[in-house]
Amino acid sequence: MATALASAGENVTFIVRPDKLAAHPNTLSLERPSGVLAAPAKVAARLNQHADVLWIATKTYQLDSALSVIEAPPTMIVPLLNGVDHVAVLRARFGEDRVVPATIAVEAERNALGRFVHRSPVRLNVAARGEPMLKGVVARLEELGFQCRFIGDEATLLWSKLCFLAPFALVCSASGKTLGEILADPEWKATLGTGVAEACAVATKAGARVDASKVLAIFPDAPPTMRASMAKDLAAGRQLELDGIAGPIVRCGARCGVPVPTTASLIAKIESLVAQLA
Repeated sequence: MATALASAGENVTFIVRPDKLAAHPNTLSLERPSGVLAAPAKVAARLNQHADVLWIATKTYQLDSALSVIEAPPTMIVPLLNGVDHVAVLRARFGEDRVVPATIAVEAERNALGRFVHRSPVRLNVAARGEPMLKGVVARLEELGFQCRFIGDEATLLWSKLCFLAPFALVCSASGKTLGEILADPEWKATLGTGVAEACAVATKAGARVDASKVLAIFPDAPPTMRASMAKDLAAGRQLELDGIAGPIVRCGARCGVPVPTTASLIAKIESLVAQLA
């Protein structure tokens, strides 16, 4: 996001962990299927000056530590975190109106400091309350190939991504397979379908308008080599976003009386794999 925004002409300050600051380049680059973007950006360890928009793109478990470096509240906060729980956390701290929920769907990773790559189309959905301030920025991102929409229903905005992401991340991590391999395996394909059905049932109880059949229809059109970030983190021995991604489905399901046995079983499988690697 920082590279795309900077290349679109925005004045970007990229916030990094203090231990990365000295070695971090002042030019960001993003390798895309259509080519490479490169743009200068100021790099800092703290946000101590006013910003119009703060885009938060951390892992869910990094949110608390990331918020500790915000010394000057921005006009608007746009979180791109996975899951749904972070919105309430941010609004409790910064106020209802300042926080504009958003989701981004892309297979992307960092391959070096300031060097990023994405291998799939980028779909950015932003709550409609942010349109007056973000309309121009979103238009410039669309010129870069982003697929963008403003969505009025925030529950549907957040849960629509989670109903796709959580089952895929869980099945991909538990199986060790790519999307193409999952769809070619009848057992794992069925597990993916059940996971999507459970997530959508919970999402519906949470007030979202989701359709399991429409979620499942996305997978055959996605790159067959796609792997969830959680699976990549598991293979590399990194901390997982297991609670941030799957936790909302389990917790909301328990509150709403919706059983999610497949989701719970996949979580247990992944926890077992983590324990084996410890």
